[in-house]
Amino acid sequence: MSTATDSILGNCTAQTRIDTPLGPLLLARTQAGLAGAWFDHQKHHPLPIAAPERAHDPLLVRAAAQLRDYFDGVGYAFDVQLDLQGTDFQQRVWAELLRIAPGATCSYGAIAARLGRPAAGRAVGTAVGRNPVSIIVPCHRVIGSNGALTGYAAGLDRKTALLALERRRCPKGAPALPVQLELH
Repeated sequence: MSTATDSILGNCTAQTRIDTPLGPLLLARTQAGLAGAWFDHQKHHPLPIAAPERAHDPLLVRAAAQLRDYFDGVGYAFDVQLDLQGTDFQQRVWAELLRIAPGATCSYGAIAARLGRPAAGRAVGTAVGRNPVSIIVPCHRVIGSNGALTGYAAGLDRKTALLALERRRCPKGAPALPVQLELH
């Protein structure tokens, strides 16, 4: 387990599970915001979490409702408070992911260049793979420089499905709503 995962586990105050068309998703929060959204069997999934099950926690209810809207094609942007816990570099990468509009994609290399580290494509890939908040922090929108669908901690089948859903339902290049972000 990574230091970031340990931090999430140690700071979680509530958790709940929701069903999605792509399988169950575990949502976990800290006092500061949503810290995790993991599919079952996803890489870097921090099971078990000792935080109490709180299906009626207001932030978890809001995140679950927005995820349902996303899958139903009613909404594609999220405005839940996030508490992303990771290294400075990971947080910078995750902040870049939040800038990728629904229905759009970006390469690992382009993200590295935007961070001022054009040779850091692999490091960006590692940080993308450690993203603790699937879908809401849209790591599924990151592709290889040749346009190939590469790596996704929750599986390429899910990445393919998420991109297809967005391409069908989201206006091309629709702006992402600003997400409230608490970085640690």
